[in-house]
Amino acid sequence: MRILGIETSCDETAISIIDVDEAANSVRVLANIVHTQMDLHTPYGGVFPMLAKREHAKNLVPVLKQALDAAAMHTPGTTSIDLAQTEEILKLEPELFTAFKAFVPTIAKPNIDLISVTAGPGLEPALWVGIGFARALSLAWNVPVVPANHMEGHVLAALIAPISEGAYDLLNRRILYPALSLLISGGHTQIVVTDAVGSYRIAGDTRDDAVGECFDKVARTLGLAYPGGPKVSKLAAEARAEGIESPEPLPRPMIDSPDLDFSFSGLKTAVLYLTKRVTLDERTIKGICREAEDAVTDVLVAKVRKAIEIYAVETMIVGGGVIANPHIRQALERLAVDSTVKLLLPHTDHSTDNALMMALAGYFNTDKALQPGADIVAKGTLPIGPRA
Repeated sequence: MRILGIETSCDETAISIIDVDEAANSVRVLANIVHTQMDLHTPYGGVFPMLAKREHAKNLVPVLKQALDAAAMHTPGTTSIDLAQTEEILKLEPELFTAFKAFVPTIAKPNIDLISVTAGPGLEPALWVGIGFARALSLAWNVPVVPANHMEGHVLAALIAPISEGAYDLLNRRILYPALSLLISGGHTQIVVTDAVGSYRIAGDTRDDAVGECFDKVARTLGLAYPGGPKVSKLAAEARAEGIESPEPLPRPMIDSPDLDFSFSGLKTAVLYLTKRVTLDERTIKGICREAEDAVTDVLVAKVRKAIEIYAVETMIVGGGVIANPHIRQALERLAVDSTVKLLLPHTDHSTDNALMMALAGYFNTDKALQPGADIVAKGTLPIGPRA
């Protein structure tokens, strides 16, 4: 089964093509293209939704060309498309429609069996562009389309292990359930009980800021440019190497609460108040970055340790862009050893938003496939499952 995944939930325009061998329980990644808009959003100090929407409309067809080239599926030819219906689907994106009709009819239909597109959660203006593109492609190529959950994609990105260059083992049949999934990204911090692939219960959630959002706000307070998370991580690592500590300790919000929920807005506020009491020279900034990263890591480890005990799991899955943070990654690796649980982490290149994870979500949700061109609704707050 060959699946094309489309991801436009935030500021990455991504398309991936995978080939799943069900008999061998393996997957080959034929293409995995990610176009980031990061530089365009830096002046705003965060992602500007309508700018992201406009850039997705501009970039989707060029990214599709790159993906088809990488997968050796870009073959000149003709594809008959219903221009009137396609224009109706893309009526809110005239620039995308113009690019679509200039390219898709000029190539032979690629050997794609299924299209999977992020339907949520994410920025709704951005989601709608990807959904419209997926619907138009599914209609042109006469293949079904799956509306996929972005957070499930982050879970699934950790369920593949490399076999050889571009080939991966699917681990879903090789782990014990229930498993525990920790999802940490710019918009989410969740502990999810994973009863099986496709069956999720939210055991813990953030009550305000997510981890990535907290790091970005801390960075902004310290005068560091967006995106702040990687910069906080870099300076924190330098502080540890140089023996620099924060001028004052920072709180570990909700670390001792009886539930599995999170709250990081207080940490962000504590950093703001601290900066008003000290001189922000280079050394002090490094020390605060180290302490902020330590505070977040301590809370995550404490909550996950408690969840492992409550649910008696033997497998821990971690997904989301924040797992690219080396300090948090290492802390969770130590926790897995201490708790004697199997730890599944995505490759660093697969931790941030990408379409490979959405193609995998399509494979595991073929039962939810819709007819070509079917209506799909973007849901910015789409949950991965009910509250446990």
